[in-house]
Parts: sequence; structure tokens; C-alpha cells
Amino acid sequence: MEKSFYYVVPSKDVFRYINELNAQGIPHEVETRSMQDELNVGEVSIVFPDLPVRQFGVVFDLFGDAGKKY
Repeated sequence: MEKSFYYVVPSKDVFRYINELNAQGIPHEVETRSMQDELNVGEVSIVFPDLPVRQFGVVFDLFGDAGKKY
């Protein structure tokens, strides 16, 4: 997957996000602190490729913003 943008979320909330993304069929990967140095303890990042507009709209609504450029 070519990584385009991501969101940092608390580890305790990651399964809620993953379940919603899987239900919508939206491609994503989860990265932990060992994979991404900028994360703090208790955080993970959910990473996305470039998405079609419709899928990006779902992601935007779920997270509340456009995310950070990867």
C-alpha cells in the first residue's frame, strides 16, 4: 500500500476505528510506536492510501479532519 495520510489515535480506541473502516471496506494499516517514531506511548496511527472521494468522505467524518500527510 502506498501510504498517503494518517491519523494518530489512542490505542484504546483503535478497534472502534478499525471495525468501522472494515465495515465500510476502506483500506488502511495500523502502525505502532515501533514503526513510527513520532508516536507517544499509548498511541497508534491509522494509515491510508489515496482514497476515492466517497471513501475519503467517510474517513473525514469518522476522524473529523483531513489527517496528516504521510
